[in-house]
Amino acid sequence: MIDDLVEFVRGRGYVLDFSDSSFSQFFAAELDVDIDDPIYAEHGGSKGKRLRCFLQKIDDATAARTLQALWEHRTEWLTRTGQQDPVLNAEGRYLTLLARLTGQPSDGAGAQPQPAFNWRLLAELRDELVRVETLPPHERGYAFEAFLRRCFDVAGLKAREPFRNTGEQIDGSFLLADETYLLEAKWHSSPTGVADLHVFHGKLDQKAAWARGLFVSHAGFTSEGLTAFGSGKRLICMDGRDIYDALDREVPLKTVLERKVRRAAETGRPFIPVRELFDQNGGNR
Repeated sequence: MIDDLVEFVRGRGYVLDFSDSSFSQFFAAELDVDIDDPIYAEHGGSKGKRLRCFLQKIDDATAARTLQALWEHRTEWLTRTGQQDPVLNAEGRYLTLLARLTGQPSDGAGAQPQPAFNWRLLAELRDELVRVETLPPHERGYAFEAFLRRCFDVAGLKAREPFRNTGEQIDGSFLLADETYLLEAKWHSSPTGVADLHVFHGKLDQKAAWARGLFVSHAGFTSEGLTAFGSGKRLICMDGRDIYDALDREVPLKTVLERKVRRAAETGRPFIPVRELFDQNGGNR
């Protein structure tokens, strides 16, 4: 998998766009490592062979730091050159590996680190979403709420069941980066307009100042409604296509929400699609 991510020219020992000198400078600046040390050339002196040897010799924490630095360089290069990512589900595969490297080890001596969660559940959730779409209309709403709670639980976001305050229904809540988010989930046949967005934002205004919101509309949002709703609000938005794309790309929900929150803070836009957030040419910066 690492070969897929860093070698765009097969069989020639290349690593991304690095020259021999820039490869050495990268490891010195980013990791304080002399990658030209002969101990990393046991299987050959090409950049690819030295990288493989280096990753085989170091501990998991250093390997994670190395892959993070290489991923950031890879992302910046693809964005700068306008290239499409040649690797299918590249970010999902990278995040899977990173989770394994940084996961908590078991009690057994010499045991391998465990992944943060069962990554195969992402495919199961994708298939479950497709099944929800085939249910009769009167069953979909409740099934969709249950599906979302399972997504939050799998992502470790400490989801809470729906609850009712005086005169209002909240579809649940979850924690993201120690911040409390209230959830509004709707399964309508048509996209959500500005009225529903204002109603949910009004609920947030009645809560603590630090409360935030996630509005999930399976059918999406009207462009007119998003424009009328405006920017700089306390909520982010997600649609059914977002959820399917994230699961299909093997990108965890927590990562998606973190990216949405950051981009909303940067742009003021409450809704930015997953395909834009994780497209190398459009949003993965």
